[in-house]
Amino acid sequence: MTLAMSWNEWASQDAVGLAQLVRQGEVTPVELAQQAAAGIAAINPTLSAVVEVFEDVVTDPLKDGLNLEGPLAGVPFLMKDLGPTLKGRLQEMGSLFMRGNRAQADTHLTQRFRQAGLNLIGRTTTPEFGVCSSAENPAVYVTRNPWDTRYTTCGSSAGTAAMVAAGVVPMSHATDGGGSIRIPAGFNGNIGLKPSRGVLSIAPHLSDISGFVSTQGCQSRTVRDTATLIDACRGGAPGEFMPYWTTAEPYADLIQRDPKPLRIALSHEWGDYRADPHFVAELERAGRLLEGLGHHVAWQVPEVDFRAAFAAQTTCYITNFAQVIDGMLVARGLEQPPADLIEPMNIRIWEAGKEASYRERYRMQSTFNTTSRAFGAFFESWDIILTPITALPTPLLGTTEYLTLSDNPSVLDWFENLWRNFAYTPLSNLCGIPAISMPMARQANGLPFGIHAQARQGQDGLLLQLAAQIERALDGGWNGGARPGVHVTTVAR
Repeated sequence: MTLAMSWNEWASQDAVGLAQLVRQGEVTPVELAQQAAAGIAAINPTLSAVVEVFEDVVTDPLKDGLNLEGPLAGVPFLMKDLGPTLKGRLQEMGSLFMRGNRAQADTHLTQRFRQAGLNLIGRTTTPEFGVCSSAENPAVYVTRNPWDTRYTTCGSSAGTAAMVAAGVVPMSHATDGGGSIRIPAGFNGNIGLKPSRGVLSIAPHLSDISGFVSTQGCQSRTVRDTATLIDACRGGAPGEFMPYWTTAEPYADLIQRDPKPLRIALSHEWGDYRADPHFVAELERAGRLLEGLGHHVAWQVPEVDFRAAFAAQTTCYITNFAQVIDGMLVARGLEQPPADLIEPMNIRIWEAGKEASYRERYRMQSTFNTTSRAFGAFFESWDIILTPITALPTPLLGTTEYLTLSDNPSVLDWFENLWRNFAYTPLSNLCGIPAISMPMARQANGLPFGIHAQARQGQDGLLLQLAAQIERALDGGWNGGARPGVHVTTVAR
């Protein structure tokens, strides 16, 4: 098959650019879908990042209701195999237990994606139920980092991170319940915005207290792509219980102007957790860049009871995931999770959470309130806080201590081990505040590393505005202008 453009031309375009080519009549949505499918065919044998390609919408993009008048007219888009559902399509959530699970309806956000002009052409890998930090179960798949295939992409938006970084699609769907957009974005050299609670719909499955730490979003390679998606897709479904943020100006317009001089705090001291010295040095380097852009930068830590906050977050995860697994069991008439189909730590989480008391949930919710108020007070004095995206380097594949394949008998110890590395992202989920990973640093092992920025509730536009300012300052050269070794420009033919 003759493709519409060379792979260098393809990789040079972001989603907004591809949509413009469609509107100009230079390329068709079918040609875009075919090119993305060819990229998947070339890259996926190495990275194992895509579970399925929907060949019918590659051939006929309009089949499922794609709106070509949307701002992203015909751009191919991959859906993480978790969260929003697509009517009639499989959603298996990285689990042997969910093999053959087929959705009965589109979720509201799925419809918004299509109305925005996105062609949903396939689904990407995720760890089982999105619980752990790597899509790494050999019985299901092992997703590899395109910068160095010895390493994990991290997760849980694993396949999305790999496909965007490898140049296969300009952006892809992701979800974030504690860092699952931002951490894999940070380890794969992508932009990853976790929107504020109340920006993108989480209906119908998560729009209550049982799931509101989780948010939807995407990973991309340009700030304008993320801004355009948020502009086009924001807003709740009818009856969603939480208020939804509105904005006076589209983010795609806002990001064309630099923000006013900002008060930016730096911190890597997050309660009991500290970052690798190399990451501290990278954070300092980012701070100097921001000072050069006219911002006030200083070291400052929010006055938060971090131990209590992480304990509450742990309770939330255990009880929420236990509910999710229990719902799956009830639907299948089962009393116990089958040990041959559900990963060991997820079974232990179910066991730990299924009998949780009202008192435990009350204590958790009370800590959510005090933690959110503490961050709110901090943002009265500071506009943004910068941290590393993680405390420790990207794990090698096979590092089982972070996996739900772990044989650790203690659920609490397993979560504490996660926090020791992935310390900086979960509390923004607890508080509902926006956060973004920007690919402007490097690990000692050569892999990309994200600098993580958080702001007050509803200030997603400010984060995007700052990211766009940095992007311009770097002449668009995220990751120092480098590309991963596994990339469509070097692998695809």
